[in-house]
Amino acid sequence: MSAAPRDPTDLGRLDSWEGVRTVVAGFGVSGFAAADNLTHLGSSVLAVDESEGDQERAEKAELLEILGAEVRLGSGSTAELPPDVDLVVTSPGWRPSAPLLAQARARGIPVWGEVELAWRLRHPEHDTPWLCVTGTNGKTTTTQMLDTILRAAGLRSLAVGNVGLPVVEAVMDPEPYDVLAVELSSFQLHYTRSMSPQAAVVLNIAEDHLDWYSSMADYAADKGRVYEHVRDACVYNTAEPLTEQLVRDADVVEGARAVGFGLEMPAVGMLGLVEDILVDRAFIPERATSAAELCTVGDLASAAPHYVSNALAAAALARAHGVSQAAVRDGLRAFRPDGHRITEVARHRDVVWVDDSKATNPHAAASSLMAYEPVVWVAGGLAKGAQFDELVRTVRDRLRGVVLIGRDRAVIAEALSRHAPDVPVRQVEAREDGATRDDGGADLMGRVVAAAADLVVAGDTVLLAPGCASMDQFTSYAARGDAFAAAVRALAAEDR
Repeated sequence: MSAAPRDPTDLGRLDSWEGVRTVVAGFGVSGFAAADNLTHLGSSVLAVDESEGDQERAEKAELLEILGAEVRLGSGSTAELPPDVDLVVTSPGWRPSAPLLAQARARGIPVWGEVELAWRLRHPEHDTPWLCVTGTNGKTTTTQMLDTILRAAGLRSLAVGNVGLPVVEAVMDPEPYDVLAVELSSFQLHYTRSMSPQAAVVLNIAEDHLDWYSSMADYAADKGRVYEHVRDACVYNTAEPLTEQLVRDADVVEGARAVGFGLEMPAVGMLGLVEDILVDRAFIPERATSAAELCTVGDLASAAPHYVSNALAAAALARAHGVSQAAVRDGLRAFRPDGHRITEVARHRDVVWVDDSKATNPHAAASSLMAYEPVVWVAGGLAKGAQFDELVRTVRDRLRGVVLIGRDRAVIAEALSRHAPDVPVRQVEAREDGATRDDGGADLMGRVVAAAADLVVAGDTVLLAPGCASMDQFTSYAARGDAFAAAVRALAAEDR
């Protein structure tokens, strides 16, 4: 006879989880973190994943089993939910329609994400504020900017979530953080219910992950969940009315403010630009009559409009936490974006070669393209259901030429034929299946760079901003960017 089920919804960090039977669905970074910490709290944990994974995953599985958890990896391990389960914690990439999750809902079993678990496991004596960042593009850059600003203010901060450490690991750290900069994807937000950030931002909403969502409305709704229960400030993008509408639709804590940011002169209650100065008219007492200078565009690592916009969003969240103007300035001056994000690779024959391999959807590619003119655009890969007509209409007058790669390059080629028929297009195919991955993409990118060099003229920029995911031909967007950079350097070396 099985034991009576235990309700985990009222349990927290200091409660005993003994007798709570938890299934952790997915054994990636967040899945392992959830399983590890729940086992530590006394829960009976079963972790499952269809993929057996690599040696590192096998070692993590062995460690968990030593600690008392059960791990089942490999085909068929996720097909059936065991009969005696009190809680399911899912990894963010799992669709709600996955059989195991559907079975849990049918049986009335709570389904949490790792972020939801982390929120519930916060120490009651250390209410560390969360400053949350989501959006289609710019999440990682903005979150890392924010973390750098918070550290410049002398705070013990950490960038967590969809970037860096899983949130549950940060929450369970014996030494509490002063504040957390939390990057959240739509997948993570889908499974989050009780989180109550101090402040949150939706940077933008554009077509992405339409292979996961049934509609843009569903995707936007999950992004908007970041505003639910916000305590102090809901930060939105004045250039994107949908982000403001998501604020209006949110159920926030009484007294929470709506704070806009944009690249124009700010109205009262907003952050924006006065000529080349980033200013705050939201978090100062005299905001009705003046603005506080935060930094200049020249203080930033890039003057690209989307980068400046990210800086304003990060500044707004930091100011909502009470960070000084000086700390905002010092943090933004010190910050440098990760590789493969508007990274200048080389200047060769008066041509600038730029790697923005992290631009994995049309919105990100458009933001990058709008920062340069004229451009030879390198694009293509896995489109994830996205269309490129609006992007091409927006940037066609900037295009010197286009070089296309990847499985879905025809989607981009068709948009170009409809809206920019006079722009020359070169399509570069892999020589044979598997060859690209075998050599890290060196041969493919060598031919891409050669094709771009044939199209470019002095004064142009060659921009890798694929607008697509990379996994059809590369192991990651980073591997794609590395191959591009290596090919550009090889081209430059030929002239020495």
